[in-house]
Amino acid sequence: MPTAWGPEMKVTAKLHRQLQFATATFVFLVLCVAGLLLWLSHLYHFDADLTRNGRNSLSPASVAVLKRLDKPVRIDAFVSAGNPLHDAIQKLVQAYQRVKPNIKLEFVDPNANPDRVRKAGVRVVGALQIQYDNKSEVVEDPREETITNALNRLGRRGEQWLVFLTGHGERSPDGEANFDLSKWAAYLKRQGFQIHSLSLAENPQIPQNTSVLVIAGPQTRLLPAEVKTIQSYVRKGGNLLWLADPGPSHGLSPLAEQLGFEFDPGVIVDPVSQLLTRSARALVIASYHNQPALKGFHQETVFPDACGISLNRDQQVDSKAKHDGTSNSWNPAVLVDTRPSAWSETGPLNQTIAYNKGKDIPGPLDVGVAFTRQHGKDQQRAVVMCDGDFAANSFVLGNGGNLDFAMRLVNWVSANDNFIDVPTRTAVDSHLVLSPAMDLVLRLVFVLLLPLGLLTSGLLIWMRRRRR
Repeated sequence: MPTAWGPEMKVTAKLHRQLQFATATFVFLVLCVAGLLLWLSHLYHFDADLTRNGRNSLSPASVAVLKRLDKPVRIDAFVSAGNPLHDAIQKLVQAYQRVKPNIKLEFVDPNANPDRVRKAGVRVVGALQIQYDNKSEVVEDPREETITNALNRLGRRGEQWLVFLTGHGERSPDGEANFDLSKWAAYLKRQGFQIHSLSLAENPQIPQNTSVLVIAGPQTRLLPAEVKTIQSYVRKGGNLLWLADPGPSHGLSPLAEQLGFEFDPGVIVDPVSQLLTRSARALVIASYHNQPALKGFHQETVFPDACGISLNRDQQVDSKAKHDGTSNSWNPAVLVDTRPSAWSETGPLNQTIAYNKGKDIPGPLDVGVAFTRQHGKDQQRAVVMCDGDFAANSFVLGNGGNLDFAMRLVNWVSANDNFIDVPTRTAVDSHLVLSPAMDLVLRLVFVLLLPLGLLTSGLLIWMRRRRR
């Protein structure tokens, strides 16, 4: 009798052999494909981090540091195989090895190798000794942030001394006041810079190994001899970072003349920024000149109480510079300027602020300028910012890209060009911060309402079944 799809089919011996051959061929092909995929998996690796913040992957800052290390890295982990830290360290270092394959990891059992522990200066179990380019550093708390900062420090050339001028009410790298620079200095130390303070009244010589001399907003007048010492330092090729504030120059006008600029009177106000900050005196900058120090930088920055810089383009000559391969002329390059709507307010700021033609200075105004010139075989660099508040404790961390901007300036002026565009923060935020209201809501839902709801539904179901 015919079936619904055709006449009844006879399964002959020939057909049976054909079906067996087709089945065997299919199984063989499946096994070949599986073997091929297994072989390819050994040759090529693909990792995907599907967590929301990429918590299992290295941050862009860590990747940027690794790409700038052109030599092999050796990491010795001082932990035994049975310790829970063993697998955690191995997993963390493997993330670095995926970006930089020539990182060698070796585990050292502290109990079996006490001599290596003493030689490395290790004091805690789980510490790492990171070695790069004949330099080493011990990391006692192995996390991405600490490892990346250690690699960053090891990758820098020589000792990087940042010498902050003191003795005239300057912003202090050690002070905790709102106007001081301790929060910024803490990040500078993590990046491998050595922070030193210098009072020319106590030590009239600037150390020869100074990478950058930092003048951060003096409040009292410098002595003429101190100004001459700074001028001599600059004349001999020293790099300079000058964070000035609106108002008098406190005796530093000869230094400004030496570089070829002068500060504008008054404080810059900007009606456009006022819409964002509710203060006309706080500049919000979102675009920058395409200079090496800020190349690829697009974050917003805030500059409270800034002033303008006027370049003396016809007088940028250091007349006392020696003819020893040093170029007398400085080459200025504007880093930051204001919108055309801004102006320098020369009148009182406690009244209604309005532009007064003939009294105030119209924008756009230069706020930050970089200076370069050839000194022997090296390029001498200086940066002048007519605002120091952007790097102060009150503003450096909570205002857009202020911290990254400040770090870029230091890296550029100290000739650490390879680290200019390395982001500052190396680890994603792993903390959940709840407001008091949200904390109360979660407690009510999960501690009270949810248990009561489950209990009530259970009782209702039980009572309904008893009635049946």
